[in-house]
Amino acid sequence: MARILIVVTSATEMGDSRRPTGIWQEEFTTPLYEFLDAGHEVTIASPAGGAVPVDPASLADDAQTDSTRRFQADGAHRHLLEDAVPLRDVAMHDFDAVFYPGGHGPMWDLSHDETSAALVAAFLEANKPVGAVCHGPAAFVPAKRADGASVLANRHVTGFANTEEEAAGLAKLVPFLLQDRLVSLGAQYSKGRDWGEHVVTDGQLVTGQNPASAGLAARRLMGLLSPAEVSSPPA
Repeated sequence: MARILIVVTSATEMGDSRRPTGIWQEEFTTPLYEFLDAGHEVTIASPAGGAVPVDPASLADDAQTDSTRRFQADGAHRHLLEDAVPLRDVAMHDFDAVFYPGGHGPMWDLSHDETSAALVAAFLEANKPVGAVCHGPAAFVPAKRADGASVLANRHVTGFANTEEEAAGLAKLVPFLLQDRLVSLGAQYSKGRDWGEHVVTDGQLVTGQNPASAGLAARRLMGLLSPAEVSSPPA
C-alpha cells in the first residue's frame, strides 16, 4: 500500500471574470479510483484546505463518466472533497507520490503557490513519483531545483494544449497558455490529438494532456512506485 497525496486547487473563480472554476471532476475522480482500487491510501490537500471547489461545467450531464457517476453515488469517499488538508500542513516524507488534477483552477493559484512548488521539488529530489493532468502541470511552473533551474528544464512533458484552450474558448481568459509556459521553462513539450489520450513519462515525472488522459496518467504514476518507496501499512 502506498500513500498518495492528491493536491487540488482552492480557486473558485477565473480571475476578475467571476467565471466559476475549480477542479475538473473527472480529472479528480478517475485517478482517485485508480489509486483506491489498487489498494492505496489517498489524502487530499489544497492551498486553503477545507471544501474543494468543483467547476460547474464538469458536473454537466455531457461531462459525466463512469468515475464521476461512481463518485456521486459513493457515500464512503465523497467527504474527500469536503475537508482537504491545508498544504502548509503536508510533509513530503509522509507520502510516496503526489498527483495534481486539473481544471482551470490551478492556473490561478497553484501556478504561483510556493508551498506547492517546494513540495514538487522535494518529491522529485527524493526520487518520488510526481504526476499531473491537463492544467495540473501549472503547479510545476514555480518549482525549482536546488540550483535554481526549473524542475521542468529539459524534461519531456505534456499538458493542456493551446489548441484545446482555444477550442474551449478560454485562450484569452487564462493568465497564460500552459503549453507556452511549459516550453518557456525549458520543457520538451509534446501533444497528441486534441481531447485524445496522451501521457508522457520522464523519469519520476508523469504528465497527461487532458481529461481523457487522467486514468493512464494515474496508472503510470503507480507504475513508478517501487517496493522501497511504498509505505508499510498501518499496524
